[in-house]
Amino acid sequence: MKSPYALDVQGLRITLPGTARPVLDGIDLTVAPGETVALVGESGSGKTLTSRSALNLLPPGALTSGHVLVAGDDVLAVSAERLRALRTGTAAMIFQDPRAAINPLRRIGDFLCESVVLTGAMNHADATARATELLQEVGVDASVFRKHPGQVSGGMLQRVMIAAALMGDPSLLLADEPTTALDVTTQAEVVALLARLQKRFGTGMLFVTHDLDLAATISDRVYVMYAGRIAESGPADLLFAGPRHPYTAALLASTPRLDAPAGRLAAIDGQPPDLRTALSGCPFAERCPMATEVCDQRPPELRPAPGRPEHQAACHHTDQLERSPADV
Repeated sequence: MKSPYALDVQGLRITLPGTARPVLDGIDLTVAPGETVALVGESGSGKTLTSRSALNLLPPGALTSGHVLVAGDDVLAVSAERLRALRTGTAAMIFQDPRAAINPLRRIGDFLCESVVLTGAMNHADATARATELLQEVGVDASVFRKHPGQVSGGMLQRVMIAAALMGDPSLLLADEPTTALDVTTQAEVVALLARLQKRFGTGMLFVTHDLDLAATISDRVYVMYAGRIAESGPADLLFAGPRHPYTAALLASTPRLDAPAGRLAAIDGQPPDLRTALSGCPFAERCPMATEVCDQRPPELRPAPGRPEHQAACHHTDQLERSPADV
């Protein structure tokens, strides 16, 4: 299948054993070459599973439908050999916890070079030269090559993860909350590094985060997920300036602001629906201050916000959401 996108997710539906509803339900998402797309939402909304689907890293027993195209190849349907090639040279993931992603018993140099050497993309000498060059790009001294993961800091190890992700010159980077385990200063350094490298190499990036301020800073477009569905999507500046889904507005209202008066933070009452609970209407209905009878009866479809064809929201009352996030 042909696609102009680095990542093109079409109607992705994933169901796991023992659940009453899909974990992901009809996800449509694109990342263009050179574009940064943020995927935001509460824990359990399906962000990580969406990003992992781009490498077909799915839980055992997962039943799938739809398409996940990476550089035109449907990773849910390709052969094991083609999937290995895509994981090595076309798409790469930067995981949330680098210590959990790197074998503590192997030297960092082996971790950097192993995949490209085993697949035949490079010989050992070329891989070593490439890894040394990338370590310099991410601000890590080449002496780390001979060290084990336990001998370096978390921030340095995340930089090593970024270098490893770039070893095969991927057209797509999947960054799964790559700054969560880092202190604030190191977070800022890693985000700036990712943005610089992405611009230099022209790589598309899907950036998974629960940090709305970070999403607003780093992304060109944003998808907001709730209970396995896309609640809202659009250009970052439009979405954050005027959300068109009550969930997005509530998330923004609950985000601390330095320019706001001191006081109690707003909170979203209730809990996301359990996977053991089937849904007949909008998944946010029980927590939504704007919910009406139709919200319980019929799931809303993504549709353009008034006057904003590129800004979509899955809400029956999008037209009414004209107030600021703080008023919702």
